[in-house]
Amino acid sequence: MEDNNLKKIMYALAVVAVVLAGALAYIWYQKSSLVKDLTLEKEELTAQMIDLQNDYASLSSDYDSINSQLDSSREEVSQLIERIKKTEATNRSKIRQYEKELGTLRSIMRSYITQIDSLNTLNKKLTADAAAARREAAESRKKQEELSKTVENLTGQVAAGSVIKARGMRIEAYNASDKVTDRSSRVVRLMTTLSLVENDLAPKGPVRVYIRVKGPDGILLTNSTQRTFEVNGEPMICSASREVDYQGKEVELSIYLNEISEYVKGIYTVEAYTEQSLLGSAELMLR
Repeated sequence: MEDNNLKKIMYALAVVAVVLAGALAYIWYQKSSLVKDLTLEKEELTAQMIDLQNDYASLSSDYDSINSQLDSSREEVSQLIERIKKTEATNRSKIRQYEKELGTLRSIMRSYITQIDSLNTLNKKLTADAAAARREAAESRKKQEELSKTVENLTGQVAAGSVIKARGMRIEAYNASDKVTDRSSRVVRLMTTLSLVENDLAPKGPVRVYIRVKGPDGILLTNSTQRTFEVNGEPMICSASREVDYQGKEVELSIYLNEISEYVKGIYTVEAYTEQSLLGSAELMLR
């Protein structure tokens, strides 16, 4: 009986040992499987962090403030990768903390992308606006230059149109009997006649007409009434002059040259001026 009881106890103990061995094997397998899963999870997290690190490395902008923030975030990613590598896979609380930090860094990167896109869009718009403003300014300058040229041309035309002109200019010699003569020995004075033509654009008021009479030798004839005048800033000496009231209508006038001691044979020339311009010229042949 005792042997049978002993055998039963031994069988029971053997069964218990087998059960315990099976339980231990199961527990070891479960633990190994868990460690493997945690290791894979850590490797996956590390891979995701490296991908994020590459994304940060490829991200750039033309703005110093954003570039500074990017550098700071890149440093955080690098430090987080190092911490993950040094952390045991079984330290689940740390792994979960790193996963949260990964999510935060991803969100930050998305905000950078949004900022950069917005700034790039704004920059393109500002660039386009600046280009349009430059084009408008160039067109405005071109129109202003064209307008200035037009005004200048019109001013020149008005100035040219406002110059008093003359017609019918002639020179004649008179004797002591106040009769026209062509004999040099009988001449006592010369008379230059001309008409200031009608011009509504010309300034109204007193106008002085100057004549310069030259003898056959080309020398200017002058007397005690000679005076100087200027034509467009150039000083000249006249033989005689006369002032008339010009109101834009045609005015005929005569200018006498007296007190010349002697006249010789040959061709005499006369030129008439105002202070604006030369009015014309004429010749007289004395024999």
